[in-house]
Amino acid sequence: MVQSLWNGSWIAALATGLVVIVLIVWACVFHRKRKAKAELPPQVRYNLPIEMLYTFIPLVMVSVFFFFTARDSEVLSRVDGDATVKVKVEAYQWSWRFTTTVNGKELAPVAGVPVGDYKQGPQLVLPVKQKVEFDLSTDDVIHSFWVPAFLFKRDVIPGIPEDNPGRKFQINTLDAPGVYAGRCAELCGVDHSRMLFSVKLVPQQEFDQYIATHQAGSAQ
Repeated sequence: MVQSLWNGSWIAALATGLVVIVLIVWACVFHRKRKAKAELPPQVRYNLPIEMLYTFIPLVMVSVFFFFTARDSEVLSRVDGDATVKVKVEAYQWSWRFTTTVNGKELAPVAGVPVGDYKQGPQLVLPVKQKVEFDLSTDDVIHSFWVPAFLFKRDVIPGIPEDNPGRKFQINTLDAPGVYAGRCAELCGVDHSRMLFSVKLVPQQEFDQYIATHQAGSAQ
């Protein structure tokens, strides 16, 4: 859905840019002042129909953008609350702590420190093709949880109560096992650029094995 909205926006922007360029070239070619003529070409500064058109077209464009953005934002921000995998994300200067709960069973938290390579940061392990609910919190400054491959980013704002829906979002993970880079997308201090982490997507069987060996209180 995000990709469709993004592609549609780019197509509309490129089409608008093309029309503007064509009009500029047309005006330069057909309305340039000729040496043989001293008078100005016909002026349209007080042409009411054209001025109304200048206003109407942008209003239509903005309305269309607003409609699709509002429609998709409602879907993207919806949290059903029925995800079997839930992740509490705690952001701090300058790393992350992930606490995963699967079917009510809490796994041992995974915490990190500032690093120069996302593969060295804390790793969040999730199953492929599963609905995952995230709960974001921080006690210091505003951070931003971002996994570019997920096409989703959400600010982590201090002071939001636990029961506030603004802390939560849900996604369906990719159907592509692998390790994906994550980072903070909000300038949060001196080590902001080192606030890196990774998300490892694994098949369900491998995720079940991970759960068995990483339950809170189990030997690591």
